[in-house]
Amino acid sequence: MTLAEHRTASVSKPEAVRRVALVIGGVLAIAVAAVLSLAFGSRTVALPEILEGLAAWTRGEVAQQLGAIAVQERIPRTVLALAAGAALALSGALMQAVTRNPIADPGILGVNTGASLFVVCGIAFLGISSTWAYLGLALAGASLAAAFVYVIGSIGPGGATPIKLALAGAATTAALSSLVSAVLLPRAQAMNEFRFWQVGGVGGASWDTMAVIVPLLAAAALVALLASPALNALALGDDVAVGLGVRVGRTRAIAAAAGVVLCAGVTAIAGPIAFVGLMVPHVVRLLSGPDQRWLLPLSAVGGAVLLTLADTIGRVIGSPGEVEAGIVTAFLGAPVLVLIARRTRIKAL
Repeated sequence: MTLAEHRTASVSKPEAVRRVALVIGGVLAIAVAAVLSLAFGSRTVALPEILEGLAAWTRGEVAQQLGAIAVQERIPRTVLALAAGAALALSGALMQAVTRNPIADPGILGVNTGASLFVVCGIAFLGISSTWAYLGLALAGASLAAAFVYVIGSIGPGGATPIKLALAGAATTAALSSLVSAVLLPRAQAMNEFRFWQVGGVGGASWDTMAVIVPLLAAAALVALLASPALNALALGDDVAVGLGVRVGRTRAIAAAAGVVLCAGVTAIAGPIAFVGLMVPHVVRLLSGPDQRWLLPLSAVGGAVLLTLADTIGRVIGSPGEVEAGIVTAFLGAPVLVLIARRTRIKAL
């Protein structure tokens, strides 16, 4: 019996019912979050105006009512918030599975900041302006930062332990953030135009950039979901995984690459949004269990809901301006990080 067959056979009926309920609840939560995102902002829009704006948008027309026009303008950022939140949560779940680190997250492990540094350097020194250039630099920066943190965290006895990876990631993030500031501060134009890189947000959403990024995120998400049975085997230990026929090195490399692509793609279009990949997988794991075949897709759903609601909350509390979604997620995520650190037993150095 394969690992997947064993897990399928061992799922009890109540557990299966709970997971189906989670899927249905997740779909409903996405719908509610999307409606709230379309309804609230500098102007509150009623449900009839939302329906009018959506109907006109599907026909390719410009709405006539002011509220419906506001809805049409909010559609791109709502779509981006859903896609970016799903990608970040999925990336965090992958990194936690690959490193067996309960506090692994694109922001904590320096991946976000590495992508940001390369993009900012490209803007300041190379004058890049295309989405493809942003994406290429973000992928390069995220990959190098992830590799650097893993190498540093692997030095010394015990290899890449969770606490060493967390410390290496925190130090790398601090250093790279300083470099981002050093590049931007003397350049007022770049600072004004790309200051959202330091906090992250979806306010700059456009269909042109999403047409480039979202297909890449979808492809990386598909790779992650296909790797979920092998990730279940990795959770049992490398020796057991090898005995079950899993190629440990290849599985880790594929899952890590998918996580980096998901994080870098979001960073290229929305800036470094932290804590989504940390919070959501932990909550989902408590509800659905550790099975990666359920944890990964449900994390994507939870991340989409969280970031969309964070963006909506930022618009409401900052009205008539807005508070970037990255600030809201950081405000929510910091206490969660403290709680996880207090409740999780991590091996010492």
